[in-house]
Amino acid sequence: LAMLNQTEVSEFILLGPTDIQGLQHFFFISFLLLYLTSLLGNGAIVTMVISEPRLHTPMYFFLGNLSCLDIFYSTVTVPRMLTGFLFGHQPISFGGCLAQLHFFHFLGSTEAVLLATMAYDRYVAVCNPLRYALVMCPRTCLLLAVASWSTGFVRAMMHSVMTSQLRFCGHNHIHHFFCDIKPLLNLACSSTSLNMTLLNVVTTSIVLGPFTLIVLSYLCIISFIFQKVRSQEERWTPFCTCATHLTTMALFYIPVLFNYTPPSSGSSPKRDVQVSLMYSAATPALNPLIYTLRNQEVRSALKKTLGRKL
Repeated sequence: LAMLNQTEVSEFILLGPTDIQGLQHFFFISFLLLYLTSLLGNGAIVTMVISEPRLHTPMYFFLGNLSCLDIFYSTVTVPRMLTGFLFGHQPISFGGCLAQLHFFHFLGSTEAVLLATMAYDRYVAVCNPLRYALVMCPRTCLLLAVASWSTGFVRAMMHSVMTSQLRFCGHNHIHHFFCDIKPLLNLACSSTSLNMTLLNVVTTSIVLGPFTLIVLSYLCIISFIFQKVRSQEERWTPFCTCATHLTTMALFYIPVLFNYTPPSSGSSPKRDVQVSLMYSAATPALNPLIYTLRNQEVRSALKKTLGRKL
């Protein structure tokens, strides 16, 4: 009967990453710059990969996918967070909250799987160069990209359907800058044990599975380079490419591993928010910079594209 008297929550209030009033404008400018960097940088890479015939290779096809993901990924959370900095705490409807949760986990999971696909692509390119064109044919690349996006979608769908079944009847203040699973589970009135099990099993597998594949791919690449490649000059090119990929992967995986494995451990909400800011706002802005600064082909294609525009 007590449960019946409690009203169902129809909207939530996102409290944002900080409640220190004096820092709101500083954070607004910082995250706006990061977001614009992400949009421009990733947008430039997508444009180049499509318009430059020299970049019509598997590596750049996957890089184009990654840049698309990063544009959407930061757009799911950052604009609403910026609004919060300017106008104070923002209400978000229950449906809007579920949509944000779904797209955040859909794009994040897709990126986790796509980074493993990119590591496999580098493994074939370095360790099997003669069979590379045969193994990574356009059909295989398309299938791998579709598999990455589909895996992310299915995993996010499981979480959003499970979360939509919960009852929310008490507090509606979310101590986060977007609707993530853990803060929402903390507000639920009904049992969340099944949701927590799903979060532990599915999230851990979708993070640790691809992460293990990446580590194995790069261990094979490094041992191959040291065993088979004799000259320093020939070692340098694969090392440069792999260093770029490893930097991107570290920027994504280290914060995600920190936040979600094991997901149900008693981590502090404040730390979760700080770590989430890293991979949802900072990493998408840094990825294009890493690829552009370290990659000669991307730099020359960028100059060519900009020259054509000007």
